[in-house]
Amino acid sequence: MRLRSAIGTAILSLSCGLSLQAATVYNEAVQGDFSNSGLSPTQVTVAAGSNQIIGTTGNSGSGTDRDYFTITVPTGLQMTALMEVAGTTVGGAVSFIGLQAGNQVTLPTNTQTANGLLGWSHYGGATTDTDLFAVMSVPSNGSSGFTAPLNAGNYSFWIQDFNAGSFSYTFNLVLAPAASPVPEPKSYAMMLAGFVALVFLCKRRQRAIS
Repeated sequence: MRLRSAIGTAILSLSCGLSLQAATVYNEAVQGDFSNSGLSPTQVTVAAGSNQIIGTTGNSGSGTDRDYFTITVPTGLQMTALMEVAGTTVGGAVSFIGLQAGNQVTLPTNTQTANGLLGWSHYGGATTDTDLFAVMSVPSNGSSGFTAPLNAGNYSFWIQDFNAGSFSYTFNLVLAPAASPVPEPKSYAMMLAGFVALVFLCKRRQRAIS
């Protein structure tokens, strides 16, 4: 009973910990404008749970405000989803978010292809409260594509809207514990053999004592 109680308490504590970490991890209005250079993106710290990114992009007349940031998915975690949060605004059909492995976005701003990106997607009203990984993971216009969830490592993001004006966005990066691998049949066989050997040794000891 005590063991079951301890396990239940541990699970409850883990669940509470994940929910408490559901927070805004970067807000341009508070922490400053994201980097405008893909080669030196803003470092954003993320953790298990929900990690909201809030910013603005658009064309003010002096040029497009491009936002670049990079994250590190810690060991033991995976990035399971990239959600566009309700309230995100766009100026038309040319809003864009791209994802590249590593701590930089190396594509030039005038690139004609997505070669070098893991994936990309347009975003807007049609994708509100949608996991953009479903679209981004499919190879398109030169992007390599990927299989979600994304494992521990460095990932960089590129966000922009070419339209005149200023448009706010909120994206939610969802991180969760990496799934434990399912033992292969060989592993089961080895575990069974070890259990049989242990039973055999115990019986031999009992005989020796008696």
